[in-house]
Formats: sequence, structure tokens, C-alpha cells
Amino acid sequence: MSFNQRTQPVPPAEKWLTKYTWAWASWDWGQAAINAVMITFVFTVYLTSELFGDKDHASLVLSQALAIGGVLIALLVPVTGMRADAAGRRKLWIMVNTIALVLICAAGFFVYPDPGFLWFGALLIAAMSVASEFAGVNYNAVLNQISTPATVGKVSGFGWGMGYVGGILALALVLFGFVDPIFQWPGASTENSLNLRLVAVFSALWCLVFALPLFFIIPESPAAMSEKIPLRSSYAVLFRRIASLWREDKNLIFFLLSSAVFRDGLAAIFTFGGVIAAGTFGFALSEVIIFAIVGNVVAAVGAIIGGRLDDVLGPKAVITGSLVGLLLAGAGVFFSPAATGFWIFGLLLCLFVGPAQAAARSYLARLIPAGREGEMFGLYATTGRAVSFLAPALFGAAIAIATPLVAAGEAQRYGILGILMVLAVGLALLLPIRAPKKSSNEASA
Repeated sequence: MSFNQRTQPVPPAEKWLTKYTWAWASWDWGQAAINAVMITFVFTVYLTSELFGDKDHASLVLSQALAIGGVLIALLVPVTGMRADAAGRRKLWIMVNTIALVLICAAGFFVYPDPGFLWFGALLIAAMSVASEFAGVNYNAVLNQISTPATVGKVSGFGWGMGYVGGILALALVLFGFVDPIFQWPGASTENSLNLRLVAVFSALWCLVFALPLFFIIPESPAAMSEKIPLRSSYAVLFRRIASLWREDKNLIFFLLSSAVFRDGLAAIFTFGGVIAAGTFGFALSEVIIFAIVGNVVAAVGAIIGGRLDDVLGPKAVITGSLVGLLLAGAGVFFSPAATGFWIFGLLLCLFVGPAQAAARSYLARLIPAGREGEMFGLYATTGRAVSFLAPALFGAAIAIATPLVAAGEAQRYGILGILMVLAVGLALLLPIRAPKKSSNEASA
């Protein structure tokens, strides 16, 4: 079914940067504080520090909590997305899950620097990842409401770019307002880790404020079915639809599988980027945050440029080129002897991550049958979670193999090879898949 048959509140393809696009992308801007500040660079570093006891034990507890969250996401997001499609309640569930995300994030203020609060903090991080994913499935599904075949790449890239820029500003405010304040104020006090606990409140407010435009401007999606799907029947309906999809469009199924692999490699670049910067190249925490800020700037530029190339060359060409660039830049990081090399090749990694992420989303959006956006993006999330062990496992395995073979302190560098292996496998799986066909109005744009 063509995009022209979908409900779209925006008119002509040439007017893609509308109030709907801005409102949609604003949510990504706000949610970036949760990913960049809470889950990736700041709060989890606090939670796995010596303030909570043995660092290895704290890391293990955090990984266990996140594993529980990952299982919940894998089991629930396709069904919740499908039910939101059927009932025409995408925006409602974005709002519900965003508010839940904000409340969970704000509760991080009560994670005091004591081992007794370790599990509480870890479960909050896991709950944030679950709420964020639930909201994100329906958020991604809105992409087809606010774009056309000729603009879906630009709109997707713009959303990713806005998310990166939001992360940049949030990280900068956290660094210079809480972690390493440029002027002293009561909220910057390190007594009882007040400054780091207030980071949770700041992130919650940032997320809420920038979600408001979507709440008030984006219209609710129309119901895709005249009858609601009973909860007890949801999984049976989902499995029938997957079986039907396998018979009708194996290409979409293969894309979900291949994208799951290379997206795990993309996620690992950010997950382990800070770890490698600190452990292999000797960056201090403040330097890691500064690199994260600059890296997000580069990633934002890459996502926006990649989005425009997406609409010209197609998403498969953008993803393929990005993965090749990532493999070359990753090799550069591996062979770099000093921090200067990490800055150069690490920023090149950031440049190619954005286009790959944005084009993967637009690729799927182009393939989805109308009215099944939430369901398909739910499967997109689930397949990603199903293989999310790959990059961490190969990262760890490469380090374990290298440990007895190299000098002390050098084994972590070899974890980079594990991440590159995941990206290479994802690229190999992507190459045989057919690229989405351009519709007539897209080809003429």
C-alpha cells in the first residue's frame, strides 16, 4: 500500500519542515537527556562507581537489571504497538509512557550514594529503558503520519539530528552546571552526591518540557481496525500476522533481522565508546563528556546529511555506505596509539552512526503496510533486543582472548574488533536484501 493512502497532516512533499515535523522531533530532543545523561554517560557511571561498593559487582547488578528490562521489551512492545495501531491511540501511549519515563527518571534523586541503593538505582535505569522503548515504538510509527515517500528520509534524519543536538545541550548543562560547575551554586554540592542526584531531576524536566509540542500539536492516529483486539488474543493475532508477513513479504522480515544485527553494533559504539576512551586512551570523566558533546554534534550533522541523501539515493545505499565508513573508522581507532587518534577516528564513527540509524528507520517506514506502523516498529525493537547480546558478548570475548596475549592494560583495545565484527555481519546480511522501490511521486521529487 502506498504512502498516499496513509493519513498525513502535512501537504506537499517540498514542505517537509512543518510544525508537525518540529513537534515530532522536539520529543526526540527531550528524550535525548534520558539516553545521553541517565542511561549512557553520567548516571550509570555514578551508579557503578565505588560509592556503591565494588565496581564489578555494581556493573553486574546494572547488567542484570537491564537484562530484565530487555526481556520485558522483547515480549511486550510488538503487542502494545499493534494494539495502539488498531485502536488509533499512538499519541495517547506516547504521552502515557513519556510521563511514566519522566516520573521514573525523577525518582533517581532518591538514589543515595550507598550500596543499599544499588538495586533501586539499577531497576530505575531498567524501567527508564522500558518506558523509553514503549514510547519510542509509537513515536517511530508517527513518522509515516508526518512525511511522504519523497520526504521520509529527510524527516527521519532531522529527528535523529534533533535528538543528538538535544543530547549535546543536556550534556553541556550537566557538565558545566552539576559535574564540573563553572560557578558554585547549591545544586552543585557534592555532599551526599546531591549534584548527581539532581541530574535525574534535570533530565526528567528536560524530557517533559520538550515532549509538550508533540502532545499538543501532533494529531492522534486514526484507528486501523473497527474492532479492538482483546488483550488475551493479542499474541495469537501477532503471530498470525508475522506468519502472513513471511508469506507475503520475506524482504521485510530479512530487513528486520539484518538491521537488528547492525543496530546492535551501532548501539555498542555509544555504549562502549566512553569505556574505551577512559580505559584505553586515559580520558577523565569530564573529557569523556566533552567528547560525547562533540561526538553528538558530528552525529547530528551526519544524520541530517544522511537523511537528505536517503531521499536521493535510497536508504539502503546510505546504510551500506555508513557501515563501510564505520568499519574503516573503527579500524582507525583500533590502530591509534594515542588520544589524538581516538578523537579523529572516534568522531568519524559518530559521523557515520547518525545516517545509519536514521536510514534504518526510514527504510522500515517505506516497507510497512499502512495501519501497521506500531506493530512493525514493535517488531523492529524486539528483533533488536533479541540480538542485543551480540556486541557486548563479542566485545568481552575479544578482550578475554587478548588478555593473556598482550601487555597489561592493552586488552580492552581488542574489544573494538568484536564490535567491528558485528557491524561486518550486519553489512553482509543487508547486502542481498532488496532496496525499497521508489513511488512515482518520490522519484519525481
